[in-house]
Amino acid sequence: MKKLYLENLGCSKNQVDAETMLKILAEDNYMRTDDPTEADIILVNTCGFIESAREQSIESFFSLHQTNPEAKILFTGCMAERYTEELSVELSEASAIFGNRDLSKISGVVDRVVKGERVVEKYAYPPVEKELYERNELLNFPGSAYLKISEGCNHRCAYCAIPLIRGDLRSRPMDMILEDAKHLISTGIRELNLIAQDLAAYGTDVGDGTSRFMDLLTRLVALQGDFRLRLLYIHPDAFPAELPRFIVDNPKVLPYFDIPFQHAATPILRSMGRTGTKESYLSLIESIRATVPGAVVRSTILLGYPGEDEDAYGELLDFIERAQLDWMGSFLYSREEGTKAYDLRNQKEHAKAHKVAAIFQKKLEKRQQAITEARLERFVGKEYDVLIEEKIEQEDLAIGRIYSQAPEVDGLTVVMGHNLVPGSVVKCGIRAVKGIDLEAVLVERSDG
Repeated sequence: MKKLYLENLGCSKNQVDAETMLKILAEDNYMRTDDPTEADIILVNTCGFIESAREQSIESFFSLHQTNPEAKILFTGCMAERYTEELSVELSEASAIFGNRDLSKISGVVDRVVKGERVVEKYAYPPVEKELYERNELLNFPGSAYLKISEGCNHRCAYCAIPLIRGDLRSRPMDMILEDAKHLISTGIRELNLIAQDLAAYGTDVGDGTSRFMDLLTRLVALQGDFRLRLLYIHPDAFPAELPRFIVDNPKVLPYFDIPFQHAATPILRSMGRTGTKESYLSLIESIRATVPGAVVRSTILLGYPGEDEDAYGELLDFIERAQLDWMGSFLYSREEGTKAYDLRNQKEHAKAHKVAAIFQKKLEKRQQAITEARLERFVGKEYDVLIEEKIEQEDLAIGRIYSQAPEVDGLTVVMGHNLVPGSVVKCGIRAVKGIDLEAVLVERSDG
């Protein structure tokens, strides 16, 4: 049995790729270890979305190489896919450069590396019906899993390098998604987190171009089992009008809306390639909340995009005040070669704007944290199901999440109670807000 260490970076879609590669390599008798010093093979599954992510990928690679210089170390994932040729020259320490389009090839690449060959390969996608998504080992906390329904993107937002990395939209066959979901549910998964670059775009790349996302949801909620669906990332300009009412009528779908508005100033939105406005986005939020009791809205904001000035920032701040988002993430614009926005300003202007945007970001996040803390107060004094994720050793405490908390990106719920088992669901009373987290006490066990 050979030992494999995986360092997974980037988004949830990258995580699914990593889990898939782990299963393929397990069939070649590679056992995953949490200790890189004992690994024969190290995979660094990289992110290539923005500059800071690429820097983290390189830092992780060299840290692991220094930790275990005897191991064969492979540079995989998005950064490897986007910069294959450059990395083949500049990252001579890598035993292989392997992208993310045909994961089935990872076994052959590792075999060649073990035999002493340095491998630099960039494979095309296989036909969608032959893509591999089978997984044995999940990298989530117990009880939840990511379910990828499509790959790539056709939106072509001016700032975004995803189509350069992952290509055009490729919707997975619906029957394959349903089989994947059934398998995960059969293993005890209680929360299926649906992921894609844009969930609502599902199916628009085939047939007459009509979205089949609501059809997919209808079939998913009909599956047997005690589970819930969480929808992560729906483009605001393609938001399905029927979705809020569907969620009200189908309690298996959590009332959690992840809608990346990115900005609120019309000139910035138009330059990004978005058709919405501040008012249309506010109307969407209002409509969701009017239809769905307990609706939770998360969004992502991009700061420092070319053309952003004090007026644009003021529009954004007004949007945040009026939207009263439950959760908000933000990131700074990264000038990405090959994107439409790349030539909107030069590197010197970009560096200057980046510093200004970082100041905006701190102000915006400070204001949003206060909004989030205030929004959390509505949960206090009520009871909710909590998915337990982690037991605190030697304490009658555990960490979990209620429906309003998505994995990794939102706050957590700290639960006081005896014998709390990761992966189980328990009924808890929320008794306090602590920063962006909730404190709760066990009421009863929902799991048999």
